[in-house]
Amino acid sequence: MEFVVDKNKVHAIMKQKNIKTQSELAEKLGVSKNQLSVILSDKSNPLKRNYQKLCEVLEVRPMDIIVPKDRIKKRIEKQQMISECELTYVDVSTISANRSYHSIELFAGAGGLALGLEKAGFDVKGLVEIDKYAAQTLRENRPDWNVIEDDIVSVSEKGIRNYLRSDCKIDFISGGYPCQAFSYAGHKLGLDDVRGTMFFYFAKIINDLKPKIFLAENVKGLTTHDNGKTLQTMISIYENMGYNVTWHVLKATDYGVAQKRERVVIIGISKDIDVPYRLPKEYEYKPVLKDALKNVPLSIGAKYPENKCKVLDLVPAGGYWRDLPKDIAKAYMGKSYYSGGGRTGMARRISWNEPSLTLTCSPAQKQTERCHPEETRPFTVREYARIQSFPDEWQFSGSMAQQYKQIGNAVPVEFATAIGLSIIDVLNKAEL
Repeated sequence: MEFVVDKNKVHAIMKQKNIKTQSELAEKLGVSKNQLSVILSDKSNPLKRNYQKLCEVLEVRPMDIIVPKDRIKKRIEKQQMISECELTYVDVSTISANRSYHSIELFAGAGGLALGLEKAGFDVKGLVEIDKYAAQTLRENRPDWNVIEDDIVSVSEKGIRNYLRSDCKIDFISGGYPCQAFSYAGHKLGLDDVRGTMFFYFAKIINDLKPKIFLAENVKGLTTHDNGKTLQTMISIYENMGYNVTWHVLKATDYGVAQKRERVVIIGISKDIDVPYRLPKEYEYKPVLKDALKNVPLSIGAKYPENKCKVLDLVPAGGYWRDLPKDIAKAYMGKSYYSGGGRTGMARRISWNEPSLTLTCSPAQKQTERCHPEETRPFTVREYARIQSFPDEWQFSGSMAQQYKQIGNAVPVEFATAIGLSIIDVLNKAEL
């Protein structure tokens, strides 16, 4: 298979790394600008030595920026097919709810999305969450919330209406269901054709309640899952249910969160509403780790074993395994040392002057290290929560491991607030 360098991905990573021009990138690579142009050309073979060096400078794996040549064309065609409209933005700092909008949240977790939507102006009427520790977190922080601690399959089959007041009209549904492949037996799939997936139960509850708008959030990988067929199937089913649908990949760093976290948001607006969705305009304020952790409360936290501490003691703030002596790096990484690519998560120490990398459910995994800038230890529970923009008064239930899991799985609160306000902008206009 013939490969080419994906220039869009290279430029996006250059922006993240604050590499402003191709001349600056060429200088970092130690090549001329003309040589860089050849490297990025669709006529070049991207698996030569210079491409390995390009990956090292950008701190990525080769397959992060290399794609099959025909995929670029297909991607453009797919994007045009999915959404013909031009992207427009709204300054959410000017938005407030004209009334109390009623919402339901599915797969609620520890409440990051729900809390952000509450800040935006939604009045949550029910939250479905099967994990007992996450459900307890929701109850302890919001005793008045209607927390439905049950499997969404059971809730869907019994009927979501049985868990709500009979006179309760739902304006909005939100949630983040797991990404699962479908069986493509037919050319055009209906809702019943995806029965058994978490998406089915999410969509069924939307179909039962018929809200004006829904929000489905997911991992960025959904856009390429099963070569894009999974997302396209979801969109087609939502549209057959009576919604105009758009999807977007958004960065939490653009909305007041000190974390490099990207999520896919799928917005569905009832076809009865003639109001287009506008994305939240990115904020001017871009916090970094030192902003997020200023005066953070003391709390419990994981610890590294002694051998790991000795290795990470050698890594400077902002550094990773390439900053280690060669023999130590080889011993620490094992076979991973020879696997090629950036592997920038290994032996990674975050800098005060950058956003954190995406938090995971465990703070000390070898492949996704996030070491404190000054102390050789993982981030504490409260530091984790701050990076996810939870307020300090939001407490988490369960063991330390359960708390890390809840926080790592959450949608950053400020990110959720920005999306919530952009949705309220639509609801406000729909009632004018």
